[in-house]
Amino acid sequence: MKIPDKFQGRRPAKLARALSETDSVVAEPSIQPPPGDGELLDSYSKTVTRVVETVGPAVVNIRVQKGKRDGRREPESGGSGSGFIVAPDGYILTNSHVVHGADKLEVTLADGHVFAAEQIGDDLESDLAVIRINASQLPYAKLGNSKSIRAGQIAVAIGSPFGFQHTVTAGVVSALGRSMRSRTGRLIEDVIQTDAALNPGNSGGPLVNSRGEVIGVNTAIILPAQGICFAIASNTAEFVAAWLIKEGHIRRSWIGVIGQNVPIHTRVVRFHHLPTTEGVLVTGIETDSPASRTGLREGDVIVAFAGEPVSGIDELRRHLVADVIGIPSQIIVVRHTEKLDLVVTPEELAVNPERN
Repeated sequence: MKIPDKFQGRRPAKLARALSETDSVVAEPSIQPPPGDGELLDSYSKTVTRVVETVGPAVVNIRVQKGKRDGRREPESGGSGSGFIVAPDGYILTNSHVVHGADKLEVTLADGHVFAAEQIGDDLESDLAVIRINASQLPYAKLGNSKSIRAGQIAVAIGSPFGFQHTVTAGVVSALGRSMRSRTGRLIEDVIQTDAALNPGNSGGPLVNSRGEVIGVNTAIILPAQGICFAIASNTAEFVAAWLIKEGHIRRSWIGVIGQNVPIHTRVVRFHHLPTTEGVLVTGIETDSPASRTGLREGDVIVAFAGEPVSGIDELRRHLVADVIGIPSQIIVVRHTEKLDLVVTPEELAVNPERN
């Protein structure tokens, strides 16, 4: 169709208005641009800085002197490590291997004040110890729930590597549920792996989440590897510290199983109305142990002990304390798809055992 000459070179009014409205809509941006790298890095920096400001005042440097052995005076040796205040009246949590066998302990606070310290309790089995300084109204760190952490989340380590006080390193939680051997040979379970750089002297310092809660006690590194470091979970540390402050040591009971944490199939949980969706898979049983005399087998999954749910090795060990030594206790296990009620009588765990 031929357009009349009077319309050549110009648009009809309605068409012009429609095109004009369309042009104005297209001209406006429809989405906001994503934040730049600078903004993301700045948020990360703010998180780490906030964590350090929250927990840093509670982190201490511990200097150790050793010199007496079996009544003989030997040339004095020393070392240093880290720790952190867990109560305002001077209780400090650290590693056993930092303070074990020390003749003299000296603690330097974040503000530079120096105090002599005394050892309150030392647990070689978990590589944890509590010492105390004569001070009050001190800043202290809050222990978080290590069960709630996830691989990949931010982890900040604060300590005194090689004596450089209040050194901060940051990384992520690399893995959960690791195991490592204590100096007595016993396995420490539910250890946290992190790539936050640790060095000699970091031992005993806190591993902290983005909320400023301690999720682990920095303990070990693997040399010459880089970025493979370990921390004892805060739930274990809280349990051990409470006993050390109360009793000075931990009396443990023992049933003689070797196990690992496993999930339980949802159908089995629902069918038997189990109290937990996870349990302890029995991978080995010590000979002549309470477990070997109670009918427990390799492959069984422990889900309850003495009427309390058991969702992992950490929880099972929490129940195996002095109160249950010599007491027949109900233990519920899942064998294949069957639920069984057994009775086990825990025995007292020998000091510095060679078994788990």
